[in-house]
Amino acid sequence: MSSENLPTNPKMEPEAHITPNSLLIPTITAWEYYLEDQGLSPYTIKAFLSDMNLFASYFPPDRKLGDLSTQDINNFLDWLVSGRNVPCSPKSLARRITSIKAFFRWLYKNAVLLIDPAEKVPQKTVISPLPFVLTPEEQESIFQVAEKNRHTDKPDARLYTLVSLLFYTGIKKGECLAINLNHIELDNPNGPMLFVRYANPKYRYKERKINLSQEWLTAFEEYQSQYELKDRLFPWSPRRLEYLLEDLSNEAGLEKHLSFDMCRWTCALNDWQAGVEHEKIRQKLGISKIQWREIKMKLQRLANPVKEID
Repeated sequence: MSSENLPTNPKMEPEAHITPNSLLIPTITAWEYYLEDQGLSPYTIKAFLSDMNLFASYFPPDRKLGDLSTQDINNFLDWLVSGRNVPCSPKSLARRITSIKAFFRWLYKNAVLLIDPAEKVPQKTVISPLPFVLTPEEQESIFQVAEKNRHTDKPDARLYTLVSLLFYTGIKKGECLAINLNHIELDNPNGPMLFVRYANPKYRYKERKINLSQEWLTAFEEYQSQYELKDRLFPWSPRRLEYLLEDLSNEAGLEKHLSFDMCRWTCALNDWQAGVEHEKIRQKLGISKIQWREIKMKLQRLANPVKEID
């Protein structure tokens, strides 16, 4: 997460009631309303609030906003690492620094504080290991096997429909399993489209439409007639679909074990290398601007492996 990507809104009502003499806890509550109004994911908001409530618990309950200094913040971070007697991983520490910076940036940008005490606190960036992706040659091998299955004595378009959908849309496993036939718009004037939907209202911000190719539509129609689909696009268990992908990679002679996550990252990298606008990639993946920061860094490294070694 990055505080740089958090929007600011000088006209927001709660800030009018916050002054340098305000206390931390009620100010954090006002910040929560602000974050919710910005449409951030529930997980992001929960993480921010958890970090800031821990920050508030470190100080006396009567500590005022205007009395907090950069040294106070650094003292808190030192306590997290060596004085709390609770393990704090580098990733957790980096996230908590981000939360603190986002909170004080919000106060500074809305003129509650004249100086941002968190500005000079160094950010600790932690990036998880790079994901596995398929090379263009490996992708071609996968498609050759999937295509072969469409033209055997007993034609089966299921593999091609599944893997081409994953490579083209970059959807997650849960999103794939949730697809109903009515989520596929065949008569859209802009061409066939997939509507990625969520049953839970709190995840509606992830819903999106993704263009589908005519080639995929042809395979889908074959697959639909072969399996007499009634409701779900892939009416099997998650494990069954995982086995299908693994069998596909084995038949293609790959050392890598094909997975939903590998297809998602391969899709994103294909779009990145094809010059697709970064904002369109982010929207296609259905991730927030905060999540995009780390995803973008990983795609840069995946696209330029030689540069990274240098």
